[in-house]
Amino acid sequence: MTVALMWEAKAAPGRSGELLAWARAQPLAAEPLRRETFTAPGERVLVITWWDAPYDAELPELPAPDDGGLLARPAHRWRFTSLGPDAPDGPGAP
Repeated sequence: MTVALMWEAKAAPGRSGELLAWARAQPLAAEPLRRETFTAPGERVLVITWWDAPYDAELPELPAPDDGGLLARPAHRWRFTSLGPDAPDGPGAP
């Protein structure tokens, strides 16, 4: 089973570059199958890690930054089970 962990945070105004650098610099206690970092308007940073593990496995997650005013709100975290890639023409395509 593949589990995806999502970590999303909104930077304080004008600090998205700092938040992005902080997120990219965070080591994890184990190596995921994949790790990808995204940005979005509104000074948001998203990190997704993929793991070969059961849904309820104890997995390393990005911590909350020792903020110092870096965040506009607390980080959000979600856990998902991967259903695999969709077909090129979308789910259920022949």
